[in-house]
Amino acid sequence: MDNVFVGSTLSAMSTGLGALLVLFLQGSLTHKWRDMLLAFTAGIMMAAAMLSLIPEALNSGGLFPVAAGLFIGVVTLTSMEKAIPHMDLDHNQRNIEIDPKAMLVVAAITLHNIPEGLSVGVSYALGETGDTGNLIAFAIGLQNAPEGFLVALFLMNQNINKWKAFIIATLTGAIEIVSGLLGYYLTSYVEFLVPYGLAFAAGAMLFIIYKELIPESHGDGYERPSTYSFIIGILFMVALIELV
Repeated sequence: MDNVFVGSTLSAMSTGLGALLVLFLQGSLTHKWRDMLLAFTAGIMMAAAMLSLIPEALNSGGLFPVAAGLFIGVVTLTSMEKAIPHMDLDHNQRNIEIDPKAMLVVAAITLHNIPEGLSVGVSYALGETGDTGNLIAFAIGLQNAPEGFLVALFLMNQNINKWKAFIIATLTGAIEIVSGLLGYYLTSYVEFLVPYGLAFAAGAMLFIIYKELIPESHGDGYERPSTYSFIIGILFMVALIELV
């Protein structure tokens, strides 16, 4: 019990660790660096989806759960994109317009953290020594850090101050603690759903990569450095997967 709580907490809070970097930004990022960061994060997410989440789902459930989970993830994100309205939030007595794309990214990251948390909890429950759980928690935590920075950066681009952006980004990962404990306690019921959850997470990530991150990173004339950054992001995540 202690292991799963500590592992889930550290994995979840790595989102906040990544978001912490925005507190040290002086002003805003240039278009070039923003596009390169978006592409780098897209590369990390692509490698995590294709080389970690989907293979794990295939190993634990086979082709049908992967296809079903991917489809549900994409349909869910598509529905969210259509349903999320353009919102005005009252902030410091000013109406600040929140881009629905940023809201979509925040919601997508939060959603795909749920099955990731479940996978951490189930991994701890299935492993007698806890080594498998530690490995999965560490791998997911490494992936969560750039996601937290990305979410915080999106919020900062919407004129939300650094501290609020940091807090909101951290909260998107905190849901992994709850879902991790749920997965641990309900393993006998949740185990067969894990491949669906992993594939759902992969589908949500792939939707965001192709629909939002790549187009956004190619919108200001920095296509070539963004492409290099995307490839570096893939290689970075591949190296982490191999090391873990």
